[in-house]
Amino acid sequence: MRRYDQISGQGTQRIEFLSDGVFAIALTILVLDIKVPVSENISSESSLVIAFSQLTPKLLAYFLSFMTLGIFWTAHTTQFYYIEKSDRNYNWLNLSFLLFVTIIPFTTAFLSEYITFKFAVGIYWLNLFLLGIMLSRMFSYADKHNYFKSNITGITEIKKAMIHRGIVAQSLYAIGALLCFINTYISIAALTIIQLLFVLAIFPKIKPKVVPGKK
Repeated sequence: MRRYDQISGQGTQRIEFLSDGVFAIALTILVLDIKVPVSENISSESSLVIAFSQLTPKLLAYFLSFMTLGIFWTAHTTQFYYIEKSDRNYNWLNLSFLLFVTIIPFTTAFLSEYITFKFAVGIYWLNLFLLGIMLSRMFSYADKHNYFKSNITGITEIKKAMIHRGIVAQSLYAIGALLCFINTYISIAALTIIQLLFVLAIFPKIKPKVVPGKK
């Protein structure tokens, strides 16, 4: 007789639905930290411009985190495109990954509020690091248990591309975060540029081919 643990968490569809929902909510609530400036002192164009300029830290953090979530969502969907099986352990690995997705709005708000503090940059980087670690752990688990689709040619190269992207991303994030010891704004600018490089997809692409008739 099979134990419950052996039959739970088998499908990937519900995992993807939940993950998309969590990402959608996290992306949406990022903007809630940006409040419209309201003050009795705002009585002219110049005073409104000054009030708006004071939102710069929050706008920078918002832009950075929106790209961050977009990049990790893309990495997550890429991984699931090639995965066809799951189990309860993989399900919980994904939930652990989503835990750090939901923390992004908090670390973003923390960073925007204390943007001149190295500790705030460190907390934000830690969030990125843990996201990368959990995504990598999910990949390793799926690879170890042969959960990748069998009808994809060039799967070895695809796996190598995923691993390479993760290593490059985490290395660049670490370098960007370390720049906070010079200046926190330089660090945030570097992290933003790194995210832009990933968004613009300057890295080589692998186009997998599906073998007809194979499942």
